[in-house]
Amino acid sequence: MTLVVIGPVTKDLVVIEDKKSHKVGGATYFQSFVFEEFYSDYLAIVNCSDESLINDFPDLDKVEVILKDGTHFFINNYPDKNDLDKRDQLSNFAKIPIYPDDLKGVLPDEIDGFVLNPLNRFDFPLETVEYLKSFGVPLFISIQGFLRVPDIKVNENYTIKLDDFDELDAILNGVSLIFLDEAEANIIGLDYDVDEIVITDGSKGSRIVSDDETRIDAVRCDNVVDTTGCGDTYMASYISQKLLSKPSEIAGNFASLIASEKIKNFGPYNSNK
Repeated sequence: MTLVVIGPVTKDLVVIEDKKSHKVGGATYFQSFVFEEFYSDYLAIVNCSDESLINDFPDLDKVEVILKDGTHFFINNYPDKNDLDKRDQLSNFAKIPIYPDDLKGVLPDEIDGFVLNPLNRFDFPLETVEYLKSFGVPLFISIQGFLRVPDIKVNENYTIKLDDFDELDAILNGVSLIFLDEAEANIIGLDYDVDEIVITDGSKGSRIVSDDETRIDAVRCDNVVDTTGCGDTYMASYISQKLLSKPSEIAGNFASLIASEKIKNFGPYNSNK
């Protein structure tokens, strides 16, 4: 059985005050390092036009590429290196949707669950989400990308604003678990037919909502280096423990710990560091 993690791989520019670095990114990329360590039977499926981007993944044998005519590009700007909870983002808003026919040739025969990581509203049309629901396995969804729409054009990219849309209820109802942050929760609310909702709030910790609510403290980190991908790391860490039948509180505390380890170094989570 295999966990299938789907979403774009990106070209990123990270700016922390006056320091710039070019990186591979995307939620699926960051999560693959966590799953490699804690739930190694996974397959990452990415959509992009530049197949060389997968060379930075931890195990190339566990990556499939859906070639499209574009690649997501993000600028992550942190104006204050002492407050990396604050981030300004720009994106090219690539329109490279994944359709059911794109997936039919690359999905494994036996599947434990799906993790969906949209980076904008175009990535997963409703028909694709309904197709994945039809497998009858757990479906874990990150909300953020579904809410992202272009706002102000800056050169070739756009600032990002978040907005609800009509199809979101149909996308979310019936899934196992949704991940979002407090700002996103304020936009769409929490009234969905899902088993569990995880809401993150950066250094303030997170909360897990099902029949009741469990609060998870952030693990203190005195050497914050790079928070890009921290939420993706938390999400993958949490899912890895839920698939191992761990209680939500234990999974949340574990995810908080791994996220705190990730932000001590540049790039994705690396247990060797």
